[in-house]
Amino acid sequence: MKLESVHVTHFRAVDDSGEFLVGPITCLVGKNEAGKSAILMALAALNPHPATPAILDKERDYPRRLLTQYEQRHATEQAIAVTTKWRLDPKELSDIAHEVGAEVLSNDVVTVLRRYGKDSEFKTSELNLKAALEFLYKKFDLDDSDRAAVESASTTAELITTLKTLAPVTQKLQALNAHLQQVGTVASQVEKLLRGMLPKFMYFSSYDRMDGAVQLDNARQLVANGQLTQDVHRGKRLFVEFLKYAGVSMDEILSVATYETFNAKLQAASNNITDQILEYWAQNPDLSVDVRVEQARPGDPAPFNSGMVARARIHNALHRVDTPFSERSAGFVWFFSFLVKFAQVKDEASPVVLLLDEPGLTLHGKAQADLLRFFKEKLAPYHQIVYSTHSPFMVPADDLASVRIVEDQAEMKGNRRVPLGTKVRDDVLTRDADTLFPLQGALGYEITQSLFVGKHTLLVEGPGDILYLQALSDALKRRGRTGLDTRWTLCPAGGIDKISPFVALFAGNALHVAALSDEGLGDKKKVEAVKRSAVLKSGHFHTVADLLGRAEADIEDIFDPEVFVGILNECYSLDTTNKLTPEKLKDADASTTRQLKKAEALFKLMPEQIPMLDHFTPAAWLIRNSKLLDESSAEVDKTLEAAEKVIATFNALL
Repeated sequence: MKLESVHVTHFRAVDDSGEFLVGPITCLVGKNEAGKSAILMALAALNPHPATPAILDKERDYPRRLLTQYEQRHATEQAIAVTTKWRLDPKELSDIAHEVGAEVLSNDVVTVLRRYGKDSEFKTSELNLKAALEFLYKKFDLDDSDRAAVESASTTAELITTLKTLAPVTQKLQALNAHLQQVGTVASQVEKLLRGMLPKFMYFSSYDRMDGAVQLDNARQLVANGQLTQDVHRGKRLFVEFLKYAGVSMDEILSVATYETFNAKLQAASNNITDQILEYWAQNPDLSVDVRVEQARPGDPAPFNSGMVARARIHNALHRVDTPFSERSAGFVWFFSFLVKFAQVKDEASPVVLLLDEPGLTLHGKAQADLLRFFKEKLAPYHQIVYSTHSPFMVPADDLASVRIVEDQAEMKGNRRVPLGTKVRDDVLTRDADTLFPLQGALGYEITQSLFVGKHTLLVEGPGDILYLQALSDALKRRGRTGLDTRWTLCPAGGIDKISPFVALFAGNALHVAALSDEGLGDKKKVEAVKRSAVLKSGHFHTVADLLGRAEADIEDIFDPEVFVGILNECYSLDTTNKLTPEKLKDADASTTRQLKKAEALFKLMPEQIPMLDHFTPAAWLIRNSKLLDESSAEVDKTLEAAEKVIATFNALL
């Protein structure tokens, strides 16, 4: 099951968050006290992982200012704290079909919610009960007389009742009755199956850090008393979880007289996690963690002055010194602790949704970028991630579609501010400057490195688009036709995702901005989102696909195939064997009609000595060899006609 949307209500600062979409990685951005943690904690209570237990407590979690009105506001049923929508994958649908019938579920979307004082509830679209009954009749091979005996039943609940009243019954009806007594109605079967498929939520905060040492008798007593789950012992709990990861139990350690075997296991486990850290830890490659078990020293402070003590130390190979774990970089300690926690779930058969509250808060900005890379490469392929941040370095500048804005909103009534509670928005162009700050920080440097902003700015994908448009414009002007108006300043924005942030960042400069973007088959939602956000004036945002009347297109699709392959052949000096033709281009990569993507597929088959195709090199070659566009041919004429149509569209906006 994949989580698709979340809606939090009646939970702490959140009266009604509004429904918001989530993806493989979802970033919640907001300032302090905006309600980001409340969103994650509400989700954690939906189906908590045993390693991070969470409950819904009405007195603690229901919005405090409304608590005295609870019975009045929710007279008929308990308040809903969190509602989620999930999508079943083909295997899960197949498993359900195997148990209750192929046509019982009408679609693959499931709603899961949780109320105060109740377990999670599952809601699907209306079940096809007729199909469920037919599945049962076929499964137990009922003949016409058996079917006639139960024909009054229109639901599985009625079927169970009917079977109880029949006497005598055939052997097949007895088997059917026994089956239904065991599994219940089809609705209860489906709910049981869905409950087993629902991923668990593991919550981990920036303050979850492993202790540097643990007195094992004390830790074992906390486990026996059920106290280790308390927040005050979270550091000890992580150390105990590390021992489990290493395959060493406290009982085993305390019951034997020699510890060398256990120390070997602990060293192997700490080396394994250290290796994982160093793959994504560019700050200091000379660190390693060593965990050992040893007899307490009488002079140490209690409780480390008696019994057996497990200690973690960090060794710095450069300075040839080791120090207590708890005295080292808070960022490194957090990262190690996070991997200890994650080690519990990464090999589990069922997926886990990771809820990370302010991850990497103590990491350097570059290390936070490494952490984002770790999320993308190591976690996202197996687990969905929802994390909160107010750090600009934890905002994925290359995937703003995954960012959700969290704001604690209020409205004026008379002379006082009345709280509306925490709201979560898909539109990253919030009006609150403090909330926008992390986005500005994330995008500011990246974007401004390549911007030459003018009064009239035409945003395009990248530098190659600028060169193509300039070459085409110059060729048109040489023929006395309409070229790009010189008042336009061409500026690379970096893609559809960067258009909205660009306008937001420079909104105070009174700029006239238009945008031309490539469009792939998977970009339709992004295109619609830009148009719907109204960050640009009406008619100021176009895709090449729109202007050429195609389902998908890049700027390279302005060129006739004969002209485009001519540019590539000359640019890369392709010999007779590797020379491209329109026919080769057409037959390449049947999944797309985009010429650039087809050409990329062909270049992957080229000999190693031929460089891989990139977006810029052919455009740079054309700007130096623009006479190619002065040739008299139907293909060049067709190219310039398409270019003129694109250029005229934007000139008309001036």
